[in-house]
Amino acid sequence: MDQATITILLFLCGLLIGSFLTVVAYRLPRGESVVGGRSRCPACGAQIAAYDNVPVLSWLLLRGRARCCRAPISPRYPLTELAAGALYAATALVLWGDAGEIALGLAFVTMLLAVTLTDLERRIIPNRILLVGAIVGLGLAAATDLGSLPERVIAVAAAGGLLFLIALAYPRGMGLGDVKLAAVMGLYLGRSVAPALLIAFAAGSLVGLAMIARHGAAARKRAVPFGPFLALGGVIGLLAGNQMVDWYLGTF
Repeated sequence: MDQATITILLFLCGLLIGSFLTVVAYRLPRGESVVGGRSRCPACGAQIAAYDNVPVLSWLLLRGRARCCRAPISPRYPLTELAAGALYAATALVLWGDAGEIALGLAFVTMLLAVTLTDLERRIIPNRILLVGAIVGLGLAAATDLGSLPERVIAVAAAGGLLFLIALAYPRGMGLGDVKLAAVMGLYLGRSVAPALLIAFAAGSLVGLAMIARHGAAARKRAVPFGPFLALGGVIGLLAGNQMVDWYLGTF
């Protein structure tokens, strides 16, 4: 198959994965099984029919309301599905020509989306998601690019170690979940974890400054999860990190 066909198929696959990730993000922090049991309406508990579970399309046809009780359905469901589809397609387009890197990239953005959802909703980054992500990343890296493992291990130690020091110095602003996420990002990104972290800190700082400008000193009491900023940096690191590092080394 050609690049366009594979990209379209991956986009459609991403829509399905995105739908599953919303289930993972809802059930895992609550201690529920992510593989057993049919989906149910969060408002009334009624079982959701398969034709009402089609990614994006069902939300549009239902006009954002549950068929069973007409309770509003959060737009985060179709947005997550579209985000997963777009990230899957972008990964294929940018990393085309290296099947191993594409596989790593797809696993990486899947993990990043999952932790973003849980961190935004529950302010936690589940260890089980990070553990599965680390095992999958290590296995794929060993199978497709064994020679890159030393660089990846160094990146794990550097990224995790940096955020651990920040967490020790400023425990209210950085949790251990963020530390572990940064370490797993190092496993996937290797040297590209450096620009990924820089982007994460820059984005987090901009949002923090905007909150201070709007709310004043009261903004310091508002907790903002850092996981989504790390995920943003991770996506940019995946798609453009190597070019950013090469540019920096060539310029300076």
